[in-house]
Amino acid sequence: MAPKANNFVKIRHQLHQYPELSNQENGTAERIEKVFKELKPDQVHTGLGGTGLAFVFDGKETGPTTLIRCELDALPIQEINDLPYRSCCDGVSHKCGHDGHMAIVTAVGAQLAETRPQRGRVICHFQPAEETGAGAIQVVEDSAFAQLKPDYAFALHNLPGKPLGEVFCKAGTFNFASRGMIVRLKGKTSHAAHPEDGLSPAKAMCRIVEGLTNLPNELEGFNLVTVIHAKLGEVAFGTAPGDAVVMATLRTPTNDAMNTLVERACALVEQQAADERLQLTIEWEDVFGASVNTDEGYQRVMKACETAGVKATTMEQGYRWSEDFGKFTELCEGAMFALGSGEHSPQLHNPDYDFPDELIPVGRAVFLEIIRELNGLS
Repeated sequence: MAPKANNFVKIRHQLHQYPELSNQENGTAERIEKVFKELKPDQVHTGLGGTGLAFVFDGKETGPTTLIRCELDALPIQEINDLPYRSCCDGVSHKCGHDGHMAIVTAVGAQLAETRPQRGRVICHFQPAEETGAGAIQVVEDSAFAQLKPDYAFALHNLPGKPLGEVFCKAGTFNFASRGMIVRLKGKTSHAAHPEDGLSPAKAMCRIVEGLTNLPNELEGFNLVTVIHAKLGEVAFGTAPGDAVVMATLRTPTNDAMNTLVERACALVEQQAADERLQLTIEWEDVFGASVNTDEGYQRVMKACETAGVKATTMEQGYRWSEDFGKFTELCEGAMFALGSGEHSPQLHNPDYDFPDELIPVGRAVFLEIIRELNGLS
């Protein structure tokens, strides 16, 4: 028997209590699998892209495959809320609302257990490692994904600062591309009394910080470079530095713009390192492509909101924060939409943020209307 509607809040609170970091979501996956076992899906796929899960509900007639996706992972943030269901894991908490997203998709699965799709199939997908940008890539590159490849994919993300329960969506770029750039410079230490006998990266580091910060002004369209960390040598007054690190986050609205920004950033760094005769390495972390909604995917979200009686607003531009859901819409029709979590809610990744339980039935209703239109519900 499917869980009762009021149990989805309880499920959300349980998931909130036991958060796990990206690619470590084994316990979370086990909890979700246990719930879905009671729903008796037609297929169960575990270990997808690492810890990912996919639960397939088949219709009797041929039709499209519709994938509804949420995220398993939490963040390395210490929770400060005094909640009865506060995180039990020191330094780890659900501060992006993925616990709520999972509860919504679980509620969708419970309805599919009661009323199977009439045609095609619907997949409830719980994806690992969204926070690092690696999870969606891991999933679509998993050999098991070939038999799950969707015709349509949809997802949501809660959004503080917007009216509770209001949907926001658009065609085209929904989330910006972003990536972390790590620049490592290596010279040679020397006694601080004789810095001329060494090879200091100090000048190059300063020029790189300034150059990266100013780089968007030299390019067309929106580009953003945020220097987030810089370190020169060690804390030792007797030693002139021999190494330096600069870290920056690059953001653009499109993947093409990101390619241009990366090329220019690398050229700038390489020139400064060469001018100072320094060894250079460049590394990349948390690489996210732009998440792009298809025109049809956007239209289906807006129509579902109208049918479900949920207020929906078309956004003028995409969000600067990143999401790896775009890996799915590179393969099929689909869209992500934002679901307002309250104008006075703490922001995502704040230590006092908590997902509003009132959003569970709203998200469920929108997803079910999308499914009803594409796959029917018997």
